[in-house]
Amino acid sequence: MSTPDYATPQESFWAGQFGSDYIGRNNSDQLLASNLSFFSKALKHAGRLSSCIEFGANVGMNLKALQLLYPGIGLRGVEINPDAARLLKALIGDENVYEGSIFDCSVDRGADLSLIKGVLIHINPEMLPIVYEKLYRASQRFMLVCEYYNPSPVSVSYRGHAERLFKRDFAGELMDKYPDLSLIDYGFTYRRDPAFPQDDATWFLLEKRH
Repeated sequence: MSTPDYATPQESFWAGQFGSDYIGRNNSDQLLASNLSFFSKALKHAGRLSSCIEFGANVGMNLKALQLLYPGIGLRGVEINPDAARLLKALIGDENVYEGSIFDCSVDRGADLSLIKGVLIHINPEMLPIVYEKLYRASQRFMLVCEYYNPSPVSVSYRGHAERLFKRDFAGELMDKYPDLSLIDYGFTYRRDPAFPQDDATWFLLEKRH
């Protein structure tokens, strides 16, 4: 079987063995509990949501939490790693999963919420405008961005790999790029939370003004 050609080394990294190994580290009941706590806080001002699309959904641990919080919600996901995509399809249905690069997926219909969590940090910085555009176009109303934050762009080592993790003010850049976005809420998740630990990440709930 031929290996797909990806536009960036970061994509190849996540589509390959490292991305497959990531599944086992991030598929647990504790993570699901932490995600339920996270989304109940981050989306408290969003009201009822009937649909969501997640970019970089992995095996669907975020979407599984949203299923429990919003019974009947329509879910779609974009995932580059074939092993993760297979499990994601089992969760939300083959027809709701785009298996491949975020850069290549088409946003043909919007959702109440477009979601990205721990993914922008792994995108080649030169390609961020493409992902921002897809996030924006996919949202009919809300966007939830949860990533490592830094006021200025910086690259840091990720599990011994260089040029695989980048921190910056992603939400600020989105608001600068799209003036009709308003900041509704924001917060911080902490790895030492005694009940619901998550990565040390900052989240931002944005809304499109109509």
